[in-house]
Amino acid sequence: MIIPRIKNIEALQNYKIKLFYETGEVKLFDVLPYINGTWYKELENINYFKTLHLISNGKGIEWEHGQDIAPHELYEMSISISNMNT
Repeated sequence: MIIPRIKNIEALQNYKIKLFYETGEVKLFDVLPYINGTWYKELENINYFKTLHLISNGKGIEWEHGQDIAPHELYEMSISISNMNT
């Protein structure tokens, strides 16, 4: 499966990320289950969590200190909340 590119992202207060895909899909990804590990522990700080940014022309996301989540995981493990094309 080819994963569509992410056009925009929004870090929400509840450790969720709203993902806007080139297909018009809008999905919600919950980062909270990841925060218990040492690599993602820094994301507990909501101000740091909000430093989230797009990388590689919409192929992924990343935080300032290199934490990331695989693009296929973001797409497959998130829930659809709307489709801008319907």
